Amino acid sequence: MTTRELAHVPDGVSKEDFLAAIAKFEAVVGADNVLTDEDRLTPYFKTMMPVADEEYAMSAVLQPTSTEQVQDIVRICNEFRVPVWPTSTGRNFGYGTYAQGNAKGRRHQVVIDFRHMNRILEVDAELGTALLEPGVTYQQLVDYLEEHNIPLWVSCPAPSAIASPVGNTLDRGVGYTPYGEHFMMQCGMEVVLPDGEVLRTAMGGVEGSNSWQVFKWGFGPYLDGIFTQSNYGIVTKMGLWLMHKPPAYKPFYIRFNDDDDIAAIVDMMRPLRLAQIIPNAVVFAHALWEAPAIIPRSKYYDGKGAMPVERIEAMKAAEGIGAWNVYAALYGTPEQIEVNWKIVTDAVKALGKGEIFTAEDMGDKEPFAYRAALMRGGMSLQEFGLYRWRGGGGSMWFAPVTVAKGSETRKQTALATRILNKWGFDYCGEYIVGMRDMHHVIDLLFDKTDEEDTKNAHACMSELIETFRSEGYAVYRTNNAFMDQVADCYGPVQRRINQTLKRALDPNGIIAPGKSGIDI
Repeated sequence: MTTRELAHVPDGVSKEDFLAAIAKFEAVVGADNVLTDEDRLTPYFKTMMPVADEEYAMSAVLQPTSTEQVQDIVRICNEFRVPVWPTSTGRNFGYGTYAQGNAKGRRHQVVIDFRHMNRILEVDAELGTALLEPGVTYQQLVDYLEEHNIPLWVSCPAPSAIASPVGNTLDRGVGYTPYGEHFMMQCGMEVVLPDGEVLRTAMGGVEGSNSWQVFKWGFGPYLDGIFTQSNYGIVTKMGLWLMHKPPAYKPFYIRFNDDDDIAAIVDMMRPLRLAQIIPNAVVFAHALWEAPAIIPRSKYYDGKGAMPVERIEAMKAAEGIGAWNVYAALYGTPEQIEVNWKIVTDAVKALGKGEIFTAEDMGDKEPFAYRAALMRGGMSLQEFGLYRWRGGGGSMWFAPVTVAKGSETRKQTALATRILNKWGFDYCGEYIVGMRDMHHVIDLLFDKTDEEDTKNAHACMSELIETFRSEGYAVYRTNNAFMDQVADCYGPVQRRINQTLKRALDPNGIIAPGKSGIDI
């Protein structure tokens, strides 16, 4: 039995049993790939949520190198009832959902870190498909395509260089190219189930099949979806569709000066999205989302509470930032772009407000430059400027979904601003437009080193969730601290079905207990 020192032992597991499990983990992945001492674990449980980081401390981190090792890890966890939380390439600072969980009574879980399972297994340049392990990063995939001169573009979130395509897709994240609905562009999974068996979804279950990455559905019930935002299995391979590089690309920016313009903007852009004139996810960034990319908050306001309206207006005028800043792009042949550009500019002219700019106008000026790169899959860490805006290391993303109608966006913006300002926080928000829906992404920034600010942030987030639910809105992702509250928004029937599936697939409840409010 191992003589390791243990920083923590999982709740409900004896120290003797956990030491026995650690010895078996070492036999599977090697002692160097089993982390148990405090110094090596601490970086894994630093959070930006308004909670004590110690509540999210884990007992060990395991770093497997193969699917077979993951199978063995799961079997050992079942043997000793050790809860295990898989993570791809790190934490998601906005939602915190790639890190370890904190289910009630299930603290100090073991974490699987997939950093060593980082192989790009296959890329088909003709079909535009890729097969990846969860440790592959967006930067690694882009570098691979460039190194092999493969003319495919990757759709990525912002900021994305160190993030995982598999991890982001499993959490149903979005990007900014025409392939920006990432789960829609997923095809085929390899999943280690809680009993250690391996499932290959859709055509992957057919021996010798060459269509695993091209036909999503296979035969019978479609299963891939149940492994997203869930704890029913551990995905060890995933197929993705990549976009062929177009002959021409034209990013553009429209600046609107008044907060109330948001309704007219949405109603102008929606028909262009539905008609695929603009094929990518359009972004409507508010001034207080735009500014952190280029300036510190203290340049215009260094006081307590929400930034006053007059200071926001002074900032907008001095920095040339719109109340709303719209980013979109055209893709295709030069001839197609010329036709569609006229349609776009005519729509802006007909609206009678908004100033439109192209790459020729903006050059490398920020934040246009990083937005233009993002809409063709370019890597950037520019958006991390949000975390410098207020300082103090606290951040939570509140992301309610709404329909792509101007009246709804005006209502959501006013509602969110009122609640945030009430608790002393700025409205730092943007809308990401799908075809008919809009992801309203708000970063609740606070000072985690300040006890009162942290307490207010927790209360503010809870009020946002409950108030928006009362208006018929709910978020599509959230951080670990609020998963139960968000799960309640979707009603008892869905929670009961999720629990039924969990009990059937994972009767010992070992995989990520509490993820998305799901436990046995």
